[in-house]
Order: sequence, then C-alpha cells, then structure tokens
Amino acid sequence: MDTIKSKYHETLAATVIKNLEKRQMEGYYCPTVEDAEKLAFSFLKDGQTVSFGGSMTLEETGMLTMRFCLPISGDYPKDIAIFPDGQHLASINHDGSISFFKINYEKGLSSDVYFMSTNAITTGGELVNIDGTGNRVAALIYGPETVVILAGMNKIAANVDEALSRVHNVATAQNCIRLDKKTPCAITGACADCLSPDCICNQVVITRRSGIKGRIKVLLIGESFGY
Repeated sequence: MDTIKSKYHETLAATVIKNLEKRQMEGYYCPTVEDAEKLAFSFLKDGQTVSFGGSMTLEETGMLTMRFCLPISGDYPKDIAIFPDGQHLASINHDGSISFFKINYEKGLSSDVYFMSTNAITTGGELVNIDGTGNRVAALIYGPETVVILAGMNKIAANVDEALSRVHNVATAQNCIRLDKKTPCAITGACADCLSPDCICNQVVITRRSGIKGRIKVLLIGESFGY
C-alpha cells in the first residue's frame, strides 16, 4: 500500500475511533490483517466459548480457520470452544484434534465472545447492518459478553444514509450473487427495495451506542475486505 493511502486510512480511522468511544464502543486501528488477528485473539481467555457470524471479511482474513491452525501451546488460549458458523460447535482437544457437534443458531447468543464484521460504519461511529436470518445482528445487540468486529476501511461511510445505500447497492447485491439468490439486485446489481422470497434484507439494525461500555470492540483494518 502506498504511503499516502496508508496515512489516510490511519487518519480516518482515528476519527472513527474517537467517535466510537463517544458511543461507549472501543475502536482500534490495525494496519494489517496480521495485526488485527493478533489483537482479536488477545481478547480471548481460556475456556471461553466463541461464535462467529456469517462474514466474507472473516473468511478473507482467515479468522474462521486461523484458530484451528494455531498450535495448542504458545501465546494463544487453549481449549476454546468455537462455533465456526453458528451451527457447529468445535472443541479443540489437547492432542490438537477437533471434535464437531451440531448445535442451533441460538447457541451463538450464549457464547462468551462473538466475532463478526459490519456491513458499514459511519465516520460518526455508528454501525449499520442488514441481515437475512437475524442471528448476526441479534448477537450484536444482546447475548455475548464481548462482540469483536473486524472491518476493512472500505466499510466506512460518511453517514447513515450513505451507509445504507452502500449496504443495499454494494454489499447485498454481491452477497445475493454469492448465495445464488433470485433477487432483483442479483440480476441488475442495484437495489429494488424488493420483497422477493429470496430477499436477505430482512433486518435493518443501526447501532448508535453500546449500552454496556466496551462490550463492542471494532478493529479497523487498513485494507479492503468483504463486500
């Protein structure tokens, strides 16, 4: 990344972080995905349960698979129970093997730490998310003791209106194409404010403040990830 863009990301992130703090959320700037991964895992403690919301950012950064590749010894917590997709509980065994168990989406709400991304974040520090099933935004709102959000700098928008437009016309259209949904946006690339049977814009959540100080931690990565 060129020096100017890197400096811009750092400066913009500082503004967002300052405004997140006003809203009782913690913000961090991580120049690289490696920095973000190290910081994200530093929030975990031995014996905690961890759940993940569906996210291309988590997939692209390797967060969904990195824990399984880590050695059981070292600087990272051991024996953490992980819900990789909100449906399967994966237990890390002492010998390094992984045991899987079928669970329900609701189990993610009782996890200690919930990893997710956000569809957009305003420079004023508001989180904007649109969800299909609702399990991701449900965990953001209530349940897990700690919510850790990883987001590329491409997710930042000037205000809520711009953020909503970005989600509807950029993120949702690409997600519908990825999921092979038969929605107008998957066909035209533009939101039609549809009520299609395949619509994934079912829950619109704007998080303007965290009721519990420090519960939501936003890690801004100085790269582009997700849609």
